Amino acid sequence: MDFHIIFQTILYKPIFNALVLLYQYLPGHDFGVSIIVLTCVVRFLLYPFTFKSIKSQKVLQEIQPKIKEIQAKFKNKKEEQARAMMALYKEQKISPFSGCLPLLIQLPILIALFLVLKNLTLDKIDGNILYSFVPNPGAISPMFLGIMNLTQKSSLLAILAGVFQFFQSKMTIPQTKKNSKNGNDFSQIMQKQMLYFFPILTVFILWGLPSAIGLYWLATTLFSIGQQYLVFNR
Repeated sequence: MDFHIIFQTILYKPIFNALVLLYQYLPGHDFGVSIIVLTCVVRFLLYPFTFKSIKSQKVLQEIQPKIKEIQAKFKNKKEEQARAMMALYKEQKISPFSGCLPLLIQLPILIALFLVLKNLTLDKIDGNILYSFVPNPGAISPMFLGIMNLTQKSSLLAILAGVFQFFQSKMTIPQTKKNSKNGNDFSQIMQKQMLYFFPILTVFILWGLPSAIGLYWLATTLFSIGQQYLVFNR
């Protein structure tokens, strides 16, 4: 069995069927509401993994002063600096790479959801992909709340997704004093560049895509902001 078949069986088909099922049984038969609900369900299922990642981000924010001290103390001794940093991470019971595993787990699921929205033909649902217990609606109305056609491009959703992507990124950047002597170090410069780069990239990607993908992106970003707020303020 090749990778494509595994991906279709484990991820693509379940997400496709879940979206059609939600559209069939949610009041109003609104495609946009179905996308939002499905996005929330997926993010809830991924919560144990994202919680660990967000918690590590919070701890990394809290120990930034200690990291700065180590960098200053061992400025010209990279090996000793690395050992001191690893000792600090061990003391705090975190790993600098702790956020990577949850992201790697989430990525295939999010790609599958993205592809479902990108490839879904609303005027004729492919019954061959549906499970036996999922009724075929024949066609799905592309309208969201009766005002937006989700098969068309939407600059508004693209911009909103970029704006909230900015706020999400800003939440993960450690707060530093403006008069800090280390305020212009390389890591802080890169953080500030990424703070603006990802939102701009988000708008650029979504600008030419169907607004269904923009709605999904906006929903998952808002969900992530909510998760980060809850973890950061616990």
